[in-house]
Amino acid sequence: MVVKKKSHPNFKVPNYGAKNRSRVKARWRKQRGIDNKKRIKKDFAGAEPTIGYKNMDAQMGLRADGNRMVLVHNVMELQKLIDGKMLKDYVVTVSKSVSRRKNAAITGLAKKNNVKVTNGVY
Repeated sequence: MVVKKKSHPNFKVPNYGAKNRSRVKARWRKQRGIDNKKRIKKDFAGAEPTIGYKNMDAQMGLRADGNRMVLVHNVMELQKLIDGKMLKDYVVTVSKSVSRRKNAAITGLAKKNNVKVTNGVY
């Protein structure tokens, strides 16, 4: 049984998306201004990250779909995982440094063994 993680709102910086704030990136920073409405937790300003959004310990390290991720660098690593039957609730991610040709080989082997690959070349 796969347990889904809790969802949480997008934690936006105040005035993100305004024309005069085009330099503001969509990332979270704690608000520290003395007049900042998000810092004093006004409802209209949106949610702030708090401990209440934390998932259970059993769900730490899981992806959003509830599976764990395994990083694979070559075909031999994937073959060892398949032989050891370690991929029951796992999803394979091919390393970024792997070439396109070897990525295709890894993806082909995974497809043959019914293993889900997150970023494979099909």
